[in-house]
Amino acid sequence: MEQVTRVLIAGESWVTHSIHQKGFDAFTTTSYHEGVGPLRIALETAGCQVVYLPNHVAASDFPGTAAELAAYDVVLLSDIGANTLLLHPDTFDRSVTMPDRPAAIREYVTAGGGLIMVGGYLTFQGIDGRARWAGTPVEAALPVTMQPGDDRVERPSGVRPLVRLPEHPVVAGLGREWPDLLGYNRVQPRPGSDVVVTVGDDPLIVVGRHGQGRAAAFTSDCGPHWCPPPFMAWPGYDTMWAQLVRWVAGRAEDPSGT
Repeated sequence: MEQVTRVLIAGESWVTHSIHQKGFDAFTTTSYHEGVGPLRIALETAGCQVVYLPNHVAASDFPGTAAELAAYDVVLLSDIGANTLLLHPDTFDRSVTMPDRPAAIREYVTAGGGLIMVGGYLTFQGIDGRARWAGTPVEAALPVTMQPGDDRVERPSGVRPLVRLPEHPVVAGLGREWPDLLGYNRVQPRPGSDVVVTVGDDPLIVVGRHGQGRAAAFTSDCGPHWCPPPFMAWPGYDTMWAQLVRWVAGRAEDPSGT
């Protein structure tokens, strides 16, 4: 029996605070949202064991050491800025020394763990560069480098992904053309990494190795708005995520046999 793949997902949540102005009068409403649903369902359907930390929970509960992260085969960061992991509430509110969690992620991958970063407004560099992952130990563990500032590429008319390495286990059986996406983060692949899928003139899926571990970048989102309903309804959606996680976890070989 194949070993269960344990996945830690951090991010993919937000709070919307709205001002309703009606003539002289105004009032506010606040709502909480999670965007992890389609991705989590895809992985659990594939037999993965998923632990999910929304942004406000990850700030305090994300593991602080590589040894703690070793409880998972894959750490997946999606729409979570570097500050959320750098600024533990005890550090920000009480000036207490706490572990450097981005450094722990790099140490975890170096020792054989798996890392995936999924795109969005607060991953890679994100809107106005606010995600701030460039220059961190997490960037050092990824198979891509990031540009300064805002790295979003908005494509409201749609942009079609194109599989470049159809023999790679991450995209096995998915065909060369996929449904359109509506945007992504622009990154640069590291030398020696594999650009498995492109979107426009840029990478969509890049995979590579760091130390004894594996890492991947998926530069678009796992849900709206960049990942629209037709992409999530595509039969390959679940398969793609399951195969990406399986490869990063070391449960699938490269085409080279390594």
